[in-house]
Amino acid sequence: MLDIKYIRDHREELKENYVHRRATADIDELLALDDKRRAMIAEVDALRSTRNHGSKGRPSDTEILRMRQIGEEIKEKEAELQKIEEKYRLLLSRMPNRIHPDTPIGNDEAGNVVVRTIGNPPAFSFPPKEHWDLGAMRGLIDTERAAKVSGSRFAYLKSDLVRLQFALIQHVLSFVTNEPALKRIIKKQKLGVSSRPFTPVIPPVMIRPEIMQKMARLEPKEERYHIPSDDLYLVGSAEHTLGPIHMDETIEEKNLPIRYLGYSTAFRREAGSYGKDTKGILRLHQFDKLEFESFTTAEQGEEEQNFLIALQEHLMQSLGIPYRVVRKCTGDMGAPDYREFDIEAWLPGQKTYRETHTSDYMTDYQSRRLNIKVKKENGQTEFAHMNDATVFAIGRTLIAIMENYQKHDGRIAIPKVLQPYLGKKIV
Repeated sequence: MLDIKYIRDHREELKENYVHRRATADIDELLALDDKRRAMIAEVDALRSTRNHGSKGRPSDTEILRMRQIGEEIKEKEAELQKIEEKYRLLLSRMPNRIHPDTPIGNDEAGNVVVRTIGNPPAFSFPPKEHWDLGAMRGLIDTERAAKVSGSRFAYLKSDLVRLQFALIQHVLSFVTNEPALKRIIKKQKLGVSSRPFTPVIPPVMIRPEIMQKMARLEPKEERYHIPSDDLYLVGSAEHTLGPIHMDETIEEKNLPIRYLGYSTAFRREAGSYGKDTKGILRLHQFDKLEFESFTTAEQGEEEQNFLIALQEHLMQSLGIPYRVVRKCTGDMGAPDYREFDIEAWLPGQKTYRETHTSDYMTDYQSRRLNIKVKKENGQTEFAHMNDATVFAIGRTLIAIMENYQKHDGRIAIPKVLQPYLGKKIV
């Protein structure tokens, strides 16, 4: 959520940004309602003051009647003010975040800009297979039996693919909890951030709708799984319940940055998917993810995102998977995002790059809604700045490994960094 004063002071700039975002937010309606809200608050305060400063001593019958009339008027005004406040809060919550000055202008993903490409696609002496064919050949993926049990877009992962998943998790855990390793990344990338390690967390996978709304991730609701009996949503990513972990708290600046590594199962309807995207494990209704979530001061927010991207790239490079970094354009960004990047891995079977990572810097947009504050060393209090970023979307990372490391007979080589966890070089 944006500060109303910022909206008022940057009305025309935000209007232009919202056009680029393809947002339907009406700034003029919001500010007109805010004017009405402020005027109504002043009226109610004036009436309360009149009532509280009635004549001293024993009031006359006329004064008693007048105080009763003022009391009734206050009740009416307060009821009207409550309705205005509710509409005001709703309109304010629908205002997207501001946009980083370097964000490309574009209507959709076609307007995204490739920042850099790392690694060369592998050369094969045979036509590379897609992951679902490799999974079926090696007995690693079974979508047919899963469809009988759970319906389409579910899968059984089996055998060494399961061990490979847990190898990825162990690889990440050993890295992001290792302060000397993080220091090396910071030094290499010349970043001005703390080397404080990440705290591993397994967060809840269910969330109350009002908290999901505060995260500004409830929409589009048609992509969410809802449990009506308990009025809970299944999360679409670990960040959905990691972000509110410090809701209604004030954090001492000396304790920042706070960094979490979340691991959870995620659930999405993937309603608009079709064609090859519905085959294999690329777009399942249920999948597992490792996710970064961090809390910083305003001064450190953007550099913290640079740090998270550096970690994403280091982990991708450690697997030897070719990838490219993409700066997302205005029309392809989420409403809370101020600055957003994707990483796309090369998939030889599909002969294209596909998104495997996202990095979102929200500034104080989410923390205002969640009431997460920082007490600065100078005694002042401000809202925290928040970042989240994919560490590994497990299924898509498994796909990238399978397709890039495949052999002519369908066997799959294991990236060197993962071999110690499996005790073998090929599966």
